Amino acid sequence: MEKPAETQFPIHELLRRRWSPRAFSEHMVEADTLRSLFEAARWAPSSNNEQPWHFILGTKADPSAYDRLFACLKEGNKKWAFRAPVLMLSVARLNFEDEGTPNRHAWHDTGMAALSLSLQATALGLIAHQMAGFDVDKARAELGIPAGFEPVAMIAVGYPADPAILDERLRQRELAPRERKSAKEIVAVGRWNVPPDWQGD
Repeated sequence: MEKPAETQFPIHELLRRRWSPRAFSEHMVEADTLRSLFEAARWAPSSNNEQPWHFILGTKADPSAYDRLFACLKEGNKKWAFRAPVLMLSVARLNFEDEGTPNRHAWHDTGMAALSLSLQATALGLIAHQMAGFDVDKARAELGIPAGFEPVAMIAVGYPADPAILDERLRQRELAPRERKSAKEIVAVGRWNVPPDWQGD
């Protein structure tokens, strides 16, 4: 199933097609395809080229790794994510490597890498769903994340499936129209809260 965005202004087709469904096929993602996702992530931009992102990967081909990640999910996400053949956790290194000083852009840059990964997934016919709903402390302990690194988001990756596999509540969310604030609501010109004089949105 695809659900391209109804945009107010033209954007690249890949951006229109990227979304976060919950209906995953249990078909395994090929190893070379996974490598392409991480190749996309590693070429994301970052402050001072610091590249503060890390990813902890679990696939159903390695059940113990997969199960450790899955156990960190909140129950609401477990209800649908169990079908996804790939789970991963993005992690941000909070300090600059050379100076050891705080990198206040670490979360931003890790998000850039995760978006690059998600767009590459879309280009390859995969779906990626990023999740805030996981136990951060459990992830830190169970996945051996050291001090100075912060778990950011869990990501389910796989091939799309028919929304009919979901329960009624999740199926309705899957089929509902996509919504976003208008550009006028998120852009200010010159200073805070001065909306652009754009027509047609």
